[in-house]
Amino acid sequence: MTNEVKVFSNGKIDLPVKEIDGQVYFDAEVAAIGLGISETAKSGNTVVKWTRVNKYLSIDTSVDEKIRKGSWITEQQFYKLAFKANNAVAEAFQDWVAGEVLPAIRKHGVYMTDQKAYDLVNNKGSLIDLLEQAANQLKQKDIQISEMKPKVLFADSVASSETTILIGVLAKIIKQNGIEYLTVEGKPKPMGQNNFFKWLRENGYLISRKGDSWNTPTQKAMDMGLFEVKESTTPNPDGSVRITKTTKVTGKGQQYFINKLLGENVA
Repeated sequence: MTNEVKVFSNGKIDLPVKEIDGQVYFDAEVAAIGLGISETAKSGNTVVKWTRVNKYLSIDTSVDEKIRKGSWITEQQFYKLAFKANNAVAEAFQDWVAGEVLPAIRKHGVYMTDQKAYDLVNNKGSLIDLLEQAANQLKQKDIQISEMKPKVLFADSVASSETTILIGVLAKIIKQNGIEYLTVEGKPKPMGQNNFFKWLRENGYLISRKGDSWNTPTQKAMDMGLFEVKESTTPNPDGSVRITKTTKVTGKGQQYFINKLLGENVA
């Protein structure tokens, strides 16, 4: 267990992070500002409207539960905020947290920086401390793996989300959260938009027949509530109207595919 705070910076935002029993906690105020859930005060400072944050997190508004300045939120709550925020600022901030901050934490832990690891290896610290930390990290990994079957850390938060996202965006989120490969044509292929589309067609979620229905949801997938199809109209120069259909993944679908792919990637 540690309550030591480490600050990660991307040049624009300094994000305080701490770790308790293997669980990562983010400073709620900084996380909300980083995700664009903020306002500009008359003073010109960027501030957080806490009632809005609590609504995003669907937190009980009792005194003990309320999120406020000085509070810390879990990794799962961070992803819930990111999904609900659904803006360009939130996407860039989430990319940084998922691509740099969390991998750095999982390499050594919040309090075990690269310099501390170097010092221990070079007998500048206690070998017993290093062994104890390694044992604790292995224990936490075992706990995390068991908890992640059959769900990933943030899967529950997207289940109730009203936000639908593009298939390519979901592929990016899945890859950012540790699922780097999926099985396509019987072989492991890198997780990415094109291979994810192939996987969805191969597994009967999208129509594989070439034509107007190519890459649209199958009836089975629609009956399961995994997708929504958004229609938009565009006027043509000759006065006719062109109808465009866009397939988007529902909150239920996001959780379903995260869980399913996690099950394929964790033995």
